[in-house]
Amino acid sequence: MPHLLIVYHSQSDKTARMASSVLAGARQEKDVDIRFKTAFTSGLEDLLWANGIIFGTPENFGYMSGALKDFFDRTFYPAEPHQLNLPYALFVGAGNDGTGAVREVDRIAAGYPLRRVTEPVIVVGELDEDGAQRCRDLGLAMAAGLALGIY
Repeated sequence: MPHLLIVYHSQSDKTARMASSVLAGARQEKDVDIRFKTAFTSGLEDLLWANGIIFGTPENFGYMSGALKDFFDRTFYPAEPHQLNLPYALFVGAGNDGTGAVREVDRIAAGYPLRRVTEPVIVVGELDEDGAQRCRDLGLAMAAGLALGIY
């Protein structure tokens, strides 16, 4: 059974609700084992367990959250010898346009190496039903892709 890791950080209710929506979508695929963890509680052992990852972050000052950056800082060099080459997806709760957070996550992820397999979900402003549905769709698409062996 493929393993999907969802790693996120939220200081506000918005990104946490986005993460819960991603999880709800991923759970629709019964043939995937899921770990749902915060950036501060995730580590190398989770990366080595995973067959695919979904990252979630708020946009802070046009960048990813400090907690997600901390996750990358703690795992980058220990993961390097493993050449993970895992598929990943990303969701961003944004106040501006979210592109800075996406750019920097993509830049760091390329070094693991990880490969983004879908367009990120960026929700600007308040999370509405459309944004929550896009998060559910992201979770389901990643889980289904892993279950079908697409990724």
